[in-house]
Amino acid sequence: MKGWPGEPEMEYNVIKSGDAAQGAAGKPIENVIFDFGNVLVRWDPQAVMLPRYSQELTDRFLDNDVSGFYDASDEMDVGGRAVEAVAAVRQKYGEPWAGMLDYYFKNFEDSLVGPVEGMRVLINDLKSAGIGVWGLSNWATELFPPAKKFYPILSDLDDAVVSGYVKLRKPHRDIFEFALKRFDIPADTAVFIDDKAMNIVGANSAGIRGVRFNDSGKLRALLRRSGVDIQGIQS
Repeated sequence: MKGWPGEPEMEYNVIKSGDAAQGAAGKPIENVIFDFGNVLVRWDPQAVMLPRYSQELTDRFLDNDVSGFYDASDEMDVGGRAVEAVAAVRQKYGEPWAGMLDYYFKNFEDSLVGPVEGMRVLINDLKSAGIGVWGLSNWATELFPPAKKFYPILSDLDDAVVSGYVKLRKPHRDIFEFALKRFDIPADTAVFIDDKAMNIVGANSAGIRGVRFNDSGKLRALLRRSGVDIQGIQS
């Protein structure tokens, strides 16, 4: 199985207000909370692996049922250490998967393949419009420094919660509640932007509306239709 376990079907670029977020539907948006990977910064684990491993072997490595890659990533995201993750994969899945995971961790910065187009300008426009801009991301403490170093957009937010430092992880409700308290914002004023559907479900469980993301222009248009006073794309 490729990709994170438990990922539900969900359409993109639509505000979801399920579960505890139903009461927030239609309310003014005063805060936007952004995931990092594949929302602000493009993350592609294949970019790390292919200089050393074949496409076939890389595909198998990125199949969680074969290598446990995504399970190991989840453990890292709540404060686990790379050496422990590699040891656990070696014990459960053996080689070559443990060695490949070690190589992935040691070359992680190569997985960050560029900024997501349009998001820097969108964040600046939101800030100019008086909208709070925040970050909430699953990211391991050992792997986060390269992202902060190479992508200033992650420091341009008003504040951010990174899972590895607080030892909480999306999609669980407790990290969303932690973020709301830290940012000192009400849940019904916020919209959470993430590329993974399961994290939108998690946001809804904490009373936060959510949008599954795949395009900055479509997100801009959605926010404008929802009453956020930012400039549209000129045509």
